Amino acid sequence: MKKRIRFGIPLAVIVGAALVVAGVATATSSRSHSASVLPTSSCGKLQSSGSPQFIIASDLPLQGSSRTQTVEMTKAIAYTFKQAGYKAGKYTVGYQSCDDSTAQAGKWDPAKCAANAGNYVRDKSVIGVIGTFNSGCAGIEIPIANRGSLGYASPANTYDGLTQVQPGVTAAGEPGKYYPTGKRNYVRVVAADINQGTADALLLKQKKISSVYILNDKESYGLGIANDMRNGAKKNGVKIAGFAAWDPKAASYQDLATKIQNSGAKAVFLGGLECENGGKLIKDLRAGLGADFLIEAPDGFSSFKDTIAHAGDAAEGMIISIAGQPYAQLGKGGKAFAAGFGKSIGLKAKDVNPYSNYGATAALTLLKAVANSDGTRASVTANLFKTSFADSPVGAFKINKNGDTTGATMSFYTVKGGQAVFTQLINPAK
Repeated sequence: MKKRIRFGIPLAVIVGAALVVAGVATATSSRSHSASVLPTSSCGKLQSSGSPQFIIASDLPLQGSSRTQTVEMTKAIAYTFKQAGYKAGKYTVGYQSCDDSTAQAGKWDPAKCAANAGNYVRDKSVIGVIGTFNSGCAGIEIPIANRGSLGYASPANTYDGLTQVQPGVTAAGEPGKYYPTGKRNYVRVVAADINQGTADALLLKQKKISSVYILNDKESYGLGIANDMRNGAKKNGVKIAGFAAWDPKAASYQDLATKIQNSGAKAVFLGGLECENGGKLIKDLRAGLGADFLIEAPDGFSSFKDTIAHAGDAAEGMIISIAGQPYAQLGKGGKAFAAGFGKSIGLKAKDVNPYSNYGATAALTLLKAVANSDGTRASVTANLFKTSFADSPVGAFKINKNGDTTGATMSFYTVKGGQAVFTQLINPAK
């Protein structure tokens, strides 16, 4: 068996990434040229007005079960650039949507993530990146970009260890190992898992659920959110009836359902991604545990259409948490964005996926950093850590010194009648 690191990335990929870094460490941005175009093997066409000075790329998985959600996010990002007139202060910027997934994997691919990051750093016109979507991919790309002084603003990464230390969750050397230069180059506009895990536990406490069985999909995100849930449950008096992983390649989860039933658990938490055979997992758990047994999941299952489509009637009654707030709870900026963007793609404002708001906010964060910069990557990256918005598409927030957002509100949705219906908000910071 090949040795693997925390994120489950083959050692060969890490070595390859290191070689990529070695070849691009001296690359810097320049104001003296028009933007080039990133490779069509990974990226779509350049969207701009004329010949921009810089490119901002988005790095998301555009193949596989998360595609519905991520494609909408790229449209939200493109909408934001167009609304800005492809300008960031005195600079002109273009946008390219890049894919970090492969058809074979059906999700993000370690080698593709490493290759993409190398392309961004080598191309001197790339001034920043909106990404990534998956925390495991971020763990590969951030160090490569770090050596090239290239800043990232993520709309979706939530794994704690990318920016902070959480006992029992983060691995040795995290987060420092992602920043080999010693200077941070990564921020995120979505709250870290410690906030969501605590909120998920608080919901169980509110519902007087005495014990929970926690599952994870073995991925960095899944194991991280599962451990955050475990910590939150312990702090709030919810007993941990069991803690185990599900095999995404399993043909059946009936035995797992039996273990959960025998444990005496009153609820099960699915720490992971829906694309890791989540639909089948939900079906088998529902069949073994009954219609009234509470199934709770984090935002790895927040592509509601996919979750409901793959799980069918078994999804009825399950509760899904997601960072941020639904349309009805948004402030002026959030509602204005959802209405304008929704209209541009033929959706009602209330039907815009919440993560499209995060995609737009990450885009605005980078545009603001570029506008306040001197046109170099290092300056853009430094300005990412000075970000604050009084009213963004996801509300008011600031980026702290770790690169984390101060926004921590979580929304909860319950599947009813084949629809994900908003039920309540929980802010674990209060």
